[in-house]
Amino acid sequence: MHVLYHSHYDWLRGWLRGKLGCAHEAADVAQDTFMRIIVSRDALFGVQQQPRAYLTTTAKHLLVDRARRKLLQDAYLAELALMAESLAGHPSPEDLMMALQALNQIAVALERVPAKAREAFLLHYLDDQPQAVVAESLGVSTRMVQKYLVQALMQCRASCAALAGMAA
Repeated sequence: MHVLYHSHYDWLRGWLRGKLGCAHEAADVAQDTFMRIIVSRDALFGVQQQPRAYLTTTAKHLLVDRARRKLLQDAYLAELALMAESLAGHPSPEDLMMALQALNQIAVALERVPAKAREAFLLHYLDDQPQAVVAESLGVSTRMVQKYLVQALMQCRASCAALAGMAA
């Protein structure tokens, strides 16, 4: 398999680039082609007799699979967009993007606080647990939970300020 890969990968990637018009997608499909052959014991025998023919046939099957998946994905996204438009008060794509970016910023900030502070933040703000319940589940005092929450919120604020500084 090692010899096959090194002998034919560049050729297959070039052939796929001509078909797809994108070097990155071509590299992905070429890699998927070799992975499919590795997984299939029967394919290893066929590829040894006519490697390029077998590689192109396998790659063509993968291209068909990708095209079907893309059609299904596009239809699903179009249906979701249609449903969202019909609902009153649905968030716009921009609002959804801003919410996702905010959640990502919070996740990055929470990675920088100790585990108990992160857990307290999640239990209190995501699970809507009162501070006393959070304290009991973490085995600490309510006052310590308050300190954890302040620590997490301060880290979120610092992360947002740092991102705002980079955007300016």
